[in-house]
Amino acid sequence: MDKILVHGGRKLRGSIRVSGSKNSALPILAAALLTRDTCVIRGVPDLSDIHYMLTILSHLGCEVERASGVVGIKADNIHTKAPYNLVRKMRASVCVLGPLLGREREACVALPGGCVIGDRPIDLHLRGFEAIGAAVRVTEGNVKIFAPHLHGANVNMSGAHGTTVLGTDNVMMAAVLADGVTEIHGAAREPEVVDLANFLNAMGARITGAGTSDIVIEGVKELHGADYTVIPDRIEAGTMLVAGAIAGETLTVRRLRPDHLEAVMEPLRAAGFEIAVDGDSATISPGATPRPLHLETTPYPGFPTDMQAQMCALLTRTPGESVVTDHVFPQRFMHVAELARMGAQIRLEAPTAFITGNGKLSAAPVMASDLRASAALLLAGLAADGVTEINRVYHIDRGYERIDEKLNFLGAHIERVKV
Repeated sequence: MDKILVHGGRKLRGSIRVSGSKNSALPILAAALLTRDTCVIRGVPDLSDIHYMLTILSHLGCEVERASGVVGIKADNIHTKAPYNLVRKMRASVCVLGPLLGREREACVALPGGCVIGDRPIDLHLRGFEAIGAAVRVTEGNVKIFAPHLHGANVNMSGAHGTTVLGTDNVMMAAVLADGVTEIHGAAREPEVVDLANFLNAMGARITGAGTSDIVIEGVKELHGADYTVIPDRIEAGTMLVAGAIAGETLTVRRLRPDHLEAVMEPLRAAGFEIAVDGDSATISPGATPRPLHLETTPYPGFPTDMQAQMCALLTRTPGESVVTDHVFPQRFMHVAELARMGAQIRLEAPTAFITGNGKLSAAPVMASDLRASAALLLAGLAADGVTEINRVYHIDRGYERIDEKLNFLGAHIERVKV
């Protein structure tokens, strides 16, 4: 297990390239189960979550080749069981359910693990499967689904806290090989859902409406292989923009989609930072006067919950009273106690954090509790006085490709130490 030491006080400058999207790559890799042909997926980031997904696909019988961000998958002869020892480390492993159901009409997958950020049940996934004709049973920690026949249906994916991205993905992947037309209402609108739909269409699916709350899937008899490149990771891009805000002079983030980041760039501008967009690049630099914010996370196109912790880290340095509310995952504030160890003044009344920015953080030993919390602590360490020790950094390796190396390239001083 590694820990990270962040030597604070170094200014970031220069430019950095964003990796491919983790949250696109994971369901797209799973979607390769829908055909016997070879699929080639490009721009796949080198992350532990990706490694886990490829291990699961190999266990299911896929032939997997991987080199320099390119993954080839041939799912000729597969089976349909994924045990707990494989899926326990990653919640996104649940997205193999949809393609297994679609192709083989059955699946048995252990309930997954992942980050500890509150309840994230898969009841909406299962409700969607039942709507298109599957029988669902949850027993002994496993989800078992079976459907001698899948048919089109109207499926509502709205939940108590809004839409579900993986649920939308799962139902979409199951429905592409169903008879008839499936309409998903209350669908997630995230760019990663659009990316998966585009990949499925490249395989011969007939999907329209991705990116809206109503997706229409006309079932086809079979799919074929495809060669596809995943979109840039908007959360990594947003995290790097916040790094530029918290510790940068002038920092350019390259290979991003500005249209995917409006909800992040708008509050950064409102907080007083200057952001100039040029094609697929965005440059952030300090403005005249930092200003506090009132932020609320909502499903896309609103401010993303996956950027909440990073913005909390920034706002601890911003003079005035900021308020951050997370409507998507109301319990996702485990980073607050660790930021407080670094001198942050934060009062938590879930789902809201009240932040009094004092402009100063000090180094301390801290513990990463989940993927985005670990990024927040890393960003806070960049601005803190002294050397911040971040433990359990395996979380950050789940979603950021060599983030310590990228930040060091920009002028940070970050060490990775074996413990």
